[in-house]
Amino acid sequence: MNLPLPVVAAPPDLAALLVQRGCDARAVERGRRVAAESGQRLESVLQQLGLVGERDIAAAFAELLQAVVVLPARYPDSLPEAAAAIAPRFLRGARALPLAVEHGVLVVALADPLDRFAADAIAAATGLKVRIEVAVPIELEAALDRLCPVEDAAAQGDAETGADPLEEDAERLKDLASEAPVIRLVNQIIARAVETQASDIHIEPFEDALRVRYRYDGVLHEAESQPPRLAAAITSRIKIMARLDIAERRLPQDGRIRLAVRGQDVDFRVSTVAAMYGETVVLRVLDRSAVVFDYARLGLSERVVERLAQALHLPNGIVLVTGPTGSGKTTTLYTGLLSLNSVTRKVVTVEDPIEYQLRGINQIQVKPQIGLTFASLLRSILRQDPDVIMVGEIRDMETAQIAVQAALTGHLVLSTLHTNSAAASITRLRDMGLEDYLVTAVLRGVLAQRLLRRLCPDCRRPAEAPPGLVERFGLDCSNGPPVLWHAVGCPQCRGTGYRGRQAIAEFLEPNDETTRLVFARADHAAIERAAVAAGMTTMFQAGLEAALAGTTTIEEVVRSIRAEA
Repeated sequence: MNLPLPVVAAPPDLAALLVQRGCDARAVERGRRVAAESGQRLESVLQQLGLVGERDIAAAFAELLQAVVVLPARYPDSLPEAAAAIAPRFLRGARALPLAVEHGVLVVALADPLDRFAADAIAAATGLKVRIEVAVPIELEAALDRLCPVEDAAAQGDAETGADPLEEDAERLKDLASEAPVIRLVNQIIARAVETQASDIHIEPFEDALRVRYRYDGVLHEAESQPPRLAAAITSRIKIMARLDIAERRLPQDGRIRLAVRGQDVDFRVSTVAAMYGETVVLRVLDRSAVVFDYARLGLSERVVERLAQALHLPNGIVLVTGPTGSGKTTTLYTGLLSLNSVTRKVVTVEDPIEYQLRGINQIQVKPQIGLTFASLLRSILRQDPDVIMVGEIRDMETAQIAVQAALTGHLVLSTLHTNSAAASITRLRDMGLEDYLVTAVLRGVLAQRLLRRLCPDCRRPAEAPPGLVERFGLDCSNGPPVLWHAVGCPQCRGTGYRGRQAIAEFLEPNDETTRLVFARADHAAIERAAVAAGMTTMFQAGLEAALAGTTTIEEVVRSIRAEA
């Protein structure tokens, strides 16, 4: 029987469709030339060059073939009975997945909808007519891993030998990490994180599974677990990518990976820590293309931005940004630094670690193992006559004293503290051992912030606030019953009801009354009341305003600020 030859070139209409959908015509033409020279298909070349994303290609194919793009919710929990006649290995190789039988027709998701051989083979195996829907490759791969698992060579080797991963030598770990299935699996885990805009990847070994979780908008979501015997291979592969010591499995290690993922340059900060059943690995995704250093995009209110900008343009003093880990402090500081960056100013930062590289700013990495601490670097930097200094964090008395000295000698110092409110930063500096007169002499402003999840604009639902809630939170009823919005969930927000995050903040600007309270050794509650009386809007109030504006929910405000109302 003569089988149809596989298609080796994209139809000419695809290029025109991509241009119509907003792709750069010159980029498409460049891809066409490379495809002609290399013999590859146009869409493959465009993706490899990072000129077009997978979702754009899928949408163009769907329009070209008058088909539909498969949404993530379309993938079933189990394969239809008709798929029993098809080997999982064939489905993975063809990048095809049966979705359902509808009116006697088998619906099949194909990553390559032009591959008629795969569709004809599935039709022949099942005896059903086949209708093709266009799949986004990364989503199809995730569904295949869930529905059609294939034991890889590395896993089979572990099962046969019964070896304990903790007893394997470095060469064995290198061999495991070099297996093609392991490399493909790690690349897929990383690619999915970037594609779905996750901020962290958590890989955690347990007795019965290797759990993989992604953090979206500050909340962890579990993905497909892997067999526990893959833990050593996956961890070793990530260590090799981050240039860490794969033989060291007892001590924590930190590293960095830089990759081009789906055409995007992305950095990953890697941390490994030994646990009971192996090493837990966390990769923090630092997607430079997804980060925007702009106060408006961060969600800060205009009055907070105005006060912060005034403090940042003072000739000297200390400006602090406070909040827990993951509250966006570094992003806010970077945004402020970029507003100060100019030819007439020398700006220096001391960071641990350097998360994003800022053009025109001297950034220095702390290395405690060789004696480069915040305090020692700060002393050296002062000899270089900077105008603005950013210290990643004031952690101890020595760093605080040198920062104060720098502020007193005419430098503007920016830094962070881990406190729950702006007023608490003053008592925190006091607890470190700074004298009250030094705190009042150098402190120019304190910004405390949190990140709230934004409601998904596609599925949020309004509802009149119940009287009990109005009374509890003191909501404004002057214009009638207040309306609050609630999370629902849809495919656009992965069913969570939230999509993206915004910052809410309070800005404490020292005045005569707060200075008097500092000298009187008052606690942070008294200092906060004085700041509110002077016009400061608290974080909790800013959160309520965001909830009434429909950008978040009351539940999210309480969860993030942990206010006791």
